[in-house]
Amino acid sequence: MMLKYFAAFEVFFEENLPKLFQHFKSYNLTPDIYLIDWIFTLYSKSLPLDLSCQVWDAFCRDGEEFLFRTGLGILRLYEDILLQMDFIHIAEFLTKLPEDSTSEKLFPCIASAQMQNSNKKWAQVSASLMKDNKELENAQRRGTKKDQDARGALL
Repeated sequence: MMLKYFAAFEVFFEENLPKLFQHFKSYNLTPDIYLIDWIFTLYSKSLPLDLSCQVWDAFCRDGEEFLFRTGLGILRLYEDILLQMDFIHIAEFLTKLPEDSTSEKLFPCIASAQMQNSNKKWAQVSASLMKDNKELENAQRRGTKKDQDARGALL
């Protein structure tokens, strides 16, 4: 399921920050390297505690989209710095963001993140990817059931 969220995030990452997206792509730096840690810890491991508490409040109010919007906001805030780094330095930087990160700097970047692509909003893109995933799982189950039936017929 997280792979579908990563795919949805990448859609909006490319839309919002094309230069940085291409830079990450050139190093094969995928969202699973940094985003999973951000999401699973609700940013508490990478952001200063007071700032992560503000992110939690907004997440409780706005839902899961805010977590992904926050990721885009962080990337936007540090875009100029990240464009100067290589793979190792980017991965290290995104694991523990600067202690001087503040809501005054981060929240305008979060607010500027556009969560719409080809007239589809975050919820529509993620739902579409989840639906595709369910259809694939169902097809795989049907295939497995047919394989089991065929094996049973042979025995």
